Amino acid sequence: MIGIAGGSGSGKTTIAAAVVTALSGVVLIEHDAYYRHRPELSLDERTKVNYDHPASLETELLIEHLRMLSKGTAIDVPTYDFASHLRAARTDRLEPAAVVVVEGILVLADSDLREQFALKIYVDTGPDIRLARRLSRDIEERGRTTASVLEQYFEFVRPMHLEFVEPSKRYADLIIPEGYNPAAVATVIDMIRTYLGARHPSIYLPSS
Repeated sequence: MIGIAGGSGSGKTTIAAAVVTALSGVVLIEHDAYYRHRPELSLDERTKVNYDHPASLETELLIEHLRMLSKGTAIDVPTYDFASHLRAARTDRLEPAAVVVVEGILVLADSDLREQFALKIYVDTGPDIRLARRLSRDIEERGRTTASVLEQYFEFVRPMHLEFVEPSKRYADLIIPEGYNPAAVATVIDMIRTYLGARHPSIYLPSS
């Protein structure tokens, strides 16, 4: 199991997707899917929740799911609606795989979660680039306004990055600078390919 962390907009999702695309026998889980379901709160109250704090995530469920996968048991990954700030009714069935990649801003901030990972990666990207990417994503994909994104960034995202995300970098086995770094990504892919070839020859089929 591999954990990929980094600030919001750092490029960790792109890197995780590149690893999954390049190799067979690899699946991806996003920590964001495990945001807590809070239907007891009104929509207005839910929009004011600090989603960059570790308490906003049901990490204990993710850890349970990772342990199930390691034992060969399929899991039902929750899906999260960022417009309503609630979990959707449907879940996504995920079968066990030779390698599980988990990505999210806080995947290295929790000690129990870190223990699940054989390889811990941190994507280290400057704040200006991260903010620009977050603006573009939240406006285009999540229906937010520029004002609301900036308000959330300065009230929650930046302080939580400094308190929880940035310090978690010290736990990384590998730090990838400046977001999507082709050379670093190729190194990660080669590391996983070597591991799979040595440990799971009957499961792993190299991608063509």
